Amino acid sequence: MGILKRSSKGDTLAVGTKLAALLPENAKPWYKTPHLRKLNCILLIPWLSATGYGFDVGSMMNGLQSIEQWWSYFGSPSTSILGTINAIFPIGKFLGLFLTAWASDRYGRKLPMYTGYFLMVVGAVIQGAAQNLPMFIIARFIIGFGTAGVSQPAPIMVSELSYPTHRGRLTSMYYSTYALGGLMAAWTTFGTFRIDSTWSWRIPSLLQGAIPLCQFFLLYFVPESPRYLIAKGRIEEARQIFVKYHAGGDESSPLVAFEMQEIQDSINLERQLSPEASWLDFVRTKANRKRTFIAVVVGIYGTWSGIALISYYLKLVLDTIGITESSMQTLINAILNVQGFIISVAVALLVDRLGRRPLWLCGVRGMLVSFILWTALSAKFTETGKTGFANGVLAFIFIYKFWYETTYSPLLLAYPIEVFPYTLRSRGLSISMASNQVALIAAQFGNPAAIKNIGWRYYIVICVLLLILLTIAYFVFPETKGRTLEEIREVFEGSSKDLTEIKGEEAEAEVVEDIEKQTTKN
Repeated sequence: MGILKRSSKGDTLAVGTKLAALLPENAKPWYKTPHLRKLNCILLIPWLSATGYGFDVGSMMNGLQSIEQWWSYFGSPSTSILGTINAIFPIGKFLGLFLTAWASDRYGRKLPMYTGYFLMVVGAVIQGAAQNLPMFIIARFIIGFGTAGVSQPAPIMVSELSYPTHRGRLTSMYYSTYALGGLMAAWTTFGTFRIDSTWSWRIPSLLQGAIPLCQFFLLYFVPESPRYLIAKGRIEEARQIFVKYHAGGDESSPLVAFEMQEIQDSINLERQLSPEASWLDFVRTKANRKRTFIAVVVGIYGTWSGIALISYYLKLVLDTIGITESSMQTLINAILNVQGFIISVAVALLVDRLGRRPLWLCGVRGMLVSFILWTALSAKFTETGKTGFANGVLAFIFIYKFWYETTYSPLLLAYPIEVFPYTLRSRGLSISMASNQVALIAAQFGNPAAIKNIGWRYYIVICVLLLILLTIAYFVFPETKGRTLEEIREVFEGSSKDLTEIKGEEAEAEVVEDIEKQTTKN
């Protein structure tokens, strides 16, 4: 296992030539390699964490709003009350994010995840047992708060534990489980809307806690992030995790030696540049200001790209084009989520080959064109009432969703994780996610009122916002493929490197040279 090999094209695309040259000789695919098979199976536990969020945001509230029993039980909530019901979830998540960022850096990735899973289960039980609207709203706040404890550290853990050549795909696929959660919720509500009792909405509410309950008990088997352990001085613990899961028990693995040295050098360098960790670090340098700007833009447009209309208010959108039957609305919701899951997984598997920047540019262009045509057809339907225009709107809802999934599903979390160095990663992802939740809270109150008052004209606002996103992506978003998490720093620092950075890179080069010499002797 310690033999150096000529790097394959796929390895080079994923991690670059330097690290690819240090990968162990192994012609077998990961599922035939015991230690990689075990690692990827273990990573399924945090990897599935977005399902709980997707179950709620991606589809359940859409589904419940299409169930007559839910509407009648809670007294046909007004537009403002409906906005509150939907907004209370992201409010809870927003309030939990910065506490989670602190706990994740101080106590490790696992502790906030345990807390989050527990709260999500408690919230689901209360929601399923709700006797009145305040009880239902409180339950949604608890679920949202618990989601923060899971959704922030889980993708970081996947990224920091993954085998180098798998990191890009696994991290990009993380958010595809959001679509999986939406798919589960959509088909659950499609199956229960016919039940002539409150169980038509109580069953989906209770099932929201099923996966977090399993994860709560299975998280025990997931090792802590090696990067967190190294940052806390627990060097040997981190090394043993890499030896076990990246090298199959080979203590002399050049890959492990390289990973350990690179992470230690990177963390030491970051601490030299900023000895006292502070939130001001995010605006202190030009590179960090660019990172923070990217994180905020990605977070805001995770909602204000038009997806919130489909995720939360599909019923209202479908009502505007004459599709009002519960059975048809829940079926469309279910099919959209099947489409979303399939596309998100397919694109994530190709992310290292396609690159991040092309996905941004191509996907946002597709969303913009789709929304322009969606808007035009909605206007014509309002004017004429012809079914053909309504069918056209429905078609472009699916086309828009296709382009959204090719961009935001693989990159919403993976891209901010990549652009921030270790010392800023946890807090940086929290900034991106908090931006997303603030945008979502605004959308929850703005969307239903806008659809009710100005109808299709509101879609023009989304078109303008998408044009702004396309401009920002073109001029600001860099390519990050083909680099390790530590190497991505160079993309932002560019040629303006101080003496400390140069020394860090020289030390890294010496490590590679020493490893290669040592391997040659063996």
